[in-house]
Amino acid sequence: MAELSLKIVDANGQVLAEKSGEDRVDFVYRGEYAEGDQIVLTSSEHDIHLIWQVDDALGAAMCYVTEDIAYTIPFGEKKKVYSPKTFSGERHYLYVRVAEEDEISRYRNLALNVADQHDVKGCYPHASANVETRGESVFAAKNAIDGVYANYSHGGWPFESWGINRDPKAEMKVEFGRKVWVDCVKICLRADFPHDSYWTEGTVTFSDGSSEVLKFVKTDRVQTFKIAPREIEWITFGTLIKADDESPFPALTQIEVYGKEL
Repeated sequence: MAELSLKIVDANGQVLAEKSGEDRVDFVYRGEYAEGDQIVLTSSEHDIHLIWQVDDALGAAMCYVTEDIAYTIPFGEKKKVYSPKTFSGERHYLYVRVAEEDEISRYRNLALNVADQHDVKGCYPHASANVETRGESVFAAKNAIDGVYANYSHGGWPFESWGINRDPKAEMKVEFGRKVWVDCVKICLRADFPHDSYWTEGTVTFSDGSSEVLKFVKTDRVQTFKIAPREIEWITFGTLIKADDESPFPALTQIEVYGKEL
């Protein structure tokens, strides 16, 4: 049994509400969020698969958790990547539970995490990058693993993406927090044509030192690449070759990495 706890903590560290339970906690928080508020998840066990929902409008995420997590409620510019319904109002339904064995073991997109944050430790999968356009939340790497595929525009939700600020050396990384088995990568390019350009080629490099070159076409559809199976802890997506067109703005809407637990 894992003893789980969810707390709402304000900017001064004061606990506004909390609830605990074994293997599952369902929590209704009554009150409007204020800037600086955090949802704090604690578990008596770490290195564990948990399914948690930080907001009912955002949905649940399966995460591999290696330490206690603080999820910061977004405000201002950071809120632009979320539906206006998220974190709003005076009643919020949150939950966390230990994942079932069949949920953990099935073949799935191991990169998906609707609850990823720009700066977080111990909660996976997690996306980061060496460049994000103007440092704006709507172009952060985490947007490329949030499960939102609207790619015919750009900017705020639901058109958030990973933007590279025209940097040919841009590279993003997806960490899994443990070793996993993978055999497929799917890429959804942003397709706000003619504002957008696109990449004709990109390279996925794996933690084992191997790599695969992916060739893209100009499309708004998800492009699928079967790869040689391997056991890895992270991937990078880089060495991006832009198409020879007038637009300087290629971008990534989603990256999926399919496989299963070891």
